[in-house]
Amino acid sequence: MFSLGLIMNMNKKHTVILQPSGRRGQVDEGTSVRAAARELGVEIESICAENATCGKCMVLVEEGRFEKYNIDSKRDHLSPMSAEERAYLMRRPRLLKDKGWEIGQVRLSCQCKVLGDVLINVPEESRGNKQIVRKSASERAIEIKPSIRKYYVSLSPPNLERPIADWERLAKGLETSIGLVRRGEENLPRWFDLTIDYQCLRTLSSTLREAKWNVTVSVWQDKEVIEVQPGYVEDSYGAAVDIGSTTVALYLCNLRTGELLAAESEMNPQIVYGEDVMSRIQYAIEHQDGLQKLHKAVIATLNKLLKQAAKTAQIQTDEILEMVLVGNSTMHHLLLNLHPKHLGLSPFVPAIHSSLDVKARELGLQINPSGNIHVLPTIASFVGADTSAMILAEEPHKQDENWLLIDVGTNAELILGNRKRLVCTSTPTGPALEGAHVEYGMRAAPGAIERVQIDEKTLEPKYKVIGVDGWNTDHVEFKGHVKGICGSAIIDSVAELFRVGIVDSRGKFKKNLISNRVRQGENGWEYVVAWAEETSIGRDIPMTQQDVRQIQLAKAALFVAARTLLKRSGLQSPDKIILAGGFGSYIDKEKAMLIGLIPDCELDKVYAVGNAAGDGARIALLNVEKRNEIDSVTRRVERFELPTDPEFQNQFMLATSFPHMSEPFEHISHLIPDRVPDPMAKNFMK
Repeated sequence: MFSLGLIMNMNKKHTVILQPSGRRGQVDEGTSVRAAARELGVEIESICAENATCGKCMVLVEEGRFEKYNIDSKRDHLSPMSAEERAYLMRRPRLLKDKGWEIGQVRLSCQCKVLGDVLINVPEESRGNKQIVRKSASERAIEIKPSIRKYYVSLSPPNLERPIADWERLAKGLETSIGLVRRGEENLPRWFDLTIDYQCLRTLSSTLREAKWNVTVSVWQDKEVIEVQPGYVEDSYGAAVDIGSTTVALYLCNLRTGELLAAESEMNPQIVYGEDVMSRIQYAIEHQDGLQKLHKAVIATLNKLLKQAAKTAQIQTDEILEMVLVGNSTMHHLLLNLHPKHLGLSPFVPAIHSSLDVKARELGLQINPSGNIHVLPTIASFVGADTSAMILAEEPHKQDENWLLIDVGTNAELILGNRKRLVCTSTPTGPALEGAHVEYGMRAAPGAIERVQIDEKTLEPKYKVIGVDGWNTDHVEFKGHVKGICGSAIIDSVAELFRVGIVDSRGKFKKNLISNRVRQGENGWEYVVAWAEETSIGRDIPMTQQDVRQIQLAKAALFVAARTLLKRSGLQSPDKIILAGGFGSYIDKEKAMLIGLIPDCELDKVYAVGNAAGDGARIALLNVEKRNEIDSVTRRVERFELPTDPEFQNQFMLATSFPHMSEPFEHISHLIPDRVPDPMAKNFMK
């Protein structure tokens, strides 16, 4: 039976205001400040099962009259300080002195209860949802809500009177820390639903006894215990990975703070088996051990990057408890050891669209064997988890304008739309944009020409080389440095050849020009960008007629994909174009538009955002709620398969011209030489 006084207190409410978030609301008298904050949507750190031992939940009580909120906040509007709370603070005079705090002002939010109106200041170090800024072009804040949380638990050892099994004893000890009950069954404790990973269970008993029953427990999604460590351990680690067709990029993060501890990248070793996704699919189909080779190659690279990142961060790889992986649909299947055969055959169906959680040991990834691998959802046959990550990073689904997002690579993925509607497609552009299939093309590396300009009067070039400051015309240090030409300079070169009139709108070299750089080469006409004495290979580096053709094919495929989405959406042009991916970030947007690689748009509305897929993977790693968000968004993205469009072939041929056979391209019209329509343009490949 409850007393009347207790019932009255239970019904009595007080105003609690939390700063700097500004959250406020009424809570029942007797509610702890930490529980009140949770009710109001503010997470306050605590990993000691609310035993006043970790000090992570410290808050400041503000005193005075706050007219804005119409409350009087006083220290005695919280319950008196307990002996445990006072002892903890008294043991830390240096902390209080350094911060300028008083014992009466500082409280442990898990211990003090609300007895009246109060304004609470939650300092940065106590906030569960800290803010960090991404180290990329977009500089977007990420709210830290990791799927893995650590809890410090101090248990009493078993005895003959209470011989409870080790796991059940630990699970019950976690109940207060997690602070939840089964949904709809409030009479059953939360630990009733907890599970423990088998690998973790195998060492549980010895760990508890070695630690004298004081352990830190890592819990995934408040559902499963995946690690039990002796004593008090504060930090957890996770890795976000973008598996591109060309490059694998890994970002190691502190899951508690969101800090980026290391970034590692390496060429995708699957290039050995094919430069683009279709060739890798074909390899897996044609070779009995093809899938295993492709799978093991990427796993080995991931393990190498994990080891390198852990060394940089000065941690052990088994301290990494979670990874979030993204990649295009083919990379996704090869990573998960799923045969990609049906991706390459009509109707191009993947094995799974939804997101996936897999144990690290099942994939052979050398992190904590109980660790979780989260793979973001795929959207369409060739619109993969990397595009889902790009959406998560750039958030077109939260905009009123129509944004066109393009991840430029050997397989380009495109998303168009706004909060009302998103449409997507993909197109193979081939490896020419990244240097392959171009005679002197190479990946971006020291010695690669990365920028090209051509003087329209003299037809003389100037260029920049990776690893050397300035332009080649600035000083003589360039001699002997040039090795080849990378993707960004290939785009520059083709655009400049067209702009100054060396090639016409069909991409054909003009033969009546007075310049020793325009010449008949072994395989047709060409333009020499760098003479042999300027290179380290002892040969002239030209852009050839065939090189120009390769870029025409790639840019036409990309443009038609964008134009198809615009047409399906009833739009002439997008409000904004976002270029993503490592290559997309280095493209000169004006020159890309000049050759018709991207649709016409205001140039100041075209942005490069770096590795958006990697950023999206980091967001999903650091904020578990974003995983649910992208699951929901991807389910409503409309998919268009270009091969099914009856107009594709005709539109493709029109798009091979610079910048296009019929599109006006008003925003760069001042750069386009006088264009004479050629009825034979459709036959330029013959």
